[in-house]
Amino acid sequence: MKRIFILLLFISLVSTSCLMKAPTKANSEVKAITVTKVYEGGVKDIVFAEADGSIYYINRGLERGYTLEGFREKVLNKNGILHLGSTITGSLTNHSTQVAIGDEILFTEFN
Repeated sequence: MKRIFILLLFISLVSTSCLMKAPTKANSEVKAITVTKVYEGGVKDIVFAEADGSIYYINRGLERGYTLEGFREKVLNKNGILHLGSTITGSLTNHSTQVAIGDEILFTEFN
C-alpha cells in the first residue's frame, strides 16, 4: 500500500510539473533570437531554430492557420523576440506564447 501511495504521489508531481500556466506577459520570459531555420515538428508545431541548435515552437501552429512558408518569409535570418511560457512549477519551456519581428506581432496567445 505504501508503494502505491508513493508511486501515485510521484506520478502526480511529474504530471503537474509539465502543465503550462495560462500565457501572460507577466509569466513569460522574453528571449531575443536570430532564426536560422523554420520547420514542422511535433504534432503540427512550427519550430524555430537558432544557429547554436536551440529550438522554440508554436504549439500546433499549423492547425491555427499559420504556414511554414509564411513564417519562413517573415522570420528566416531575422532577429525576433519570443515570449516563452512556463510551467505551473515555474520552469521555463521552449513553448512560444508570442513571436514578434520588430514591431510586428506574428503570433500571440495573450488575450
